[in-house]
Amino acid sequence: MSSATLPRARHLVAFGPHNGAHTVALRAGISMAVPLLALWFTGHLELSLYATFGAFTSLYGRSHSHLARFRMQSVAAAMMVSAVVLGTAVGISDAREWIVVPVVAAAAGLATLLSNAVALHPPGALFVAFAVAACASVPSSPATIGLALAVASASAALSLAVGAVGAIRPSARHRPRSTFAVSFRDALARPGEASTVARLVTGVLVAGAVPTLAGIGHPYWAMVAVVAALSGPDATARLVRAGHRILGTIVGIGLAAVLFALDLPALGTIAVVVALQVAAELFVGRNYGLTMVFVTPLALCMVELAHAADGGALIADRLVETVFGAAVGIVLTLVWRPRSAAVVGV
Repeated sequence: MSSATLPRARHLVAFGPHNGAHTVALRAGISMAVPLLALWFTGHLELSLYATFGAFTSLYGRSHSHLARFRMQSVAAAMMVSAVVLGTAVGISDAREWIVVPVVAAAAGLATLLSNAVALHPPGALFVAFAVAACASVPSSPATIGLALAVASASAALSLAVGAVGAIRPSARHRPRSTFAVSFRDALARPGEASTVARLVTGVLVAGAVPTLAGIGHPYWAMVAVVAALSGPDATARLVRAGHRILGTIVGIGLAAVLFALDLPALGTIAVVVALQVAAELFVGRNYGLTMVFVTPLALCMVELAHAADGGALIADRLVETVFGAAVGIVLTLVWRPRSAAVVGV
């Protein structure tokens, strides 16, 4: 690989434009807060993991017009609910820690193809892989599947409603119309598509199997990290994302340690989760590394909210597995390229 492909320091600290991120952040905050508060009020915070993944529906179609966003978020809602149900079903098995690795790999590959076919924004399989892996890590029963389906569906439906409510404003009628169409044929015909999916599936299998074999807790964070690292459009972007993932996580676990030390009540943790979600959406389009500073404690607080756990162990596992998963992504990016790739390409 030529040095022209390697990222420079300026890539890690570059900032994109604000581009109306406050509107997206507000939608994401409302979509996250309402279902979590409903579960807290009814005394069922153990179901909060399913609600948060359903709320991720709000993160799609951030810059699209209302109708196009509604169509895109409808596809995203189906993806997220399916991922929650699939992960919960895996959680029934006593062998879930091993079953989940190939299941996440397959789900990530299919989600990537679907994402490219419908031009989802944000693209890729990150949220799907996270939902399947995290839900599978929680022991469940057949009855839990129905609960997971209901909670995730209700949360996703709320996100759809929040995303569409702005259409009633007069100003919305004068916005440029964006399109949203499905084209699997175009997606499958893209140069290097098969190689991209194969690289991703391989990365997930390696990132999931090694920590599981080593007995490290929460190996799904390694799988999520490699999906994030390999989701860039070209080699340079993938290496930058891997660097952002590592550096942002290192800073983010410091913030998580402070939050865990506060020993917040459930309602306080919900407020923190919502605030972190809003902060992440404010910066995700500007600098992914800074976004990870907020996403890291967000992910840890999500786990803590649903199931009480040792904060110190969670933080240690998050750091080790994120670094490992990102490292797997870096290695695969450097050694696995289509033969037709240009020097600065994939």
